[in-house]
Amino acid sequence: MMRHTIEVNGIKCYAHHGCLLEEEAIGGHYLVDVHLITNFSSAAAEDDLSKTIDYVLVNKIVVQEMATPSKLIEHVGQRIVNRIKSEVKALEKLRVKVVKLTPPINGDVANVAIIIEE
Repeated sequence: MMRHTIEVNGIKCYAHHGCLLEEEAIGGHYLVDVHLITNFSSAAAEDDLSKTIDYVLVNKIVVQEMATPSKLIEHVGQRIVNRIKSEVKALEKLRVKVVKLTPPINGDVANVAIIIEE
């Protein structure tokens, strides 16, 4: 059986996640990468969107889940994984990476990230 990869990378979101009150109030910039393993042989042969994973749906799920504030990006990442698994057909494997840009920690840190693979 063929295995194919679809990636939706660098989904930019401005969201209000964090344990600090100012993070929740002010918000910050995030990037989300979604890596999906599927079989899109039929879609490739027939040029048929209904036989593959729709990037628009993946983006919509990420944007909607990122819009709901959470204390932890781990929690947001798991919500994204859960939604994609429930709404996307023919999914074999999934990897979601949530990157928090310039986190408010004591240090010069470009970003922090979590990765969930299922």
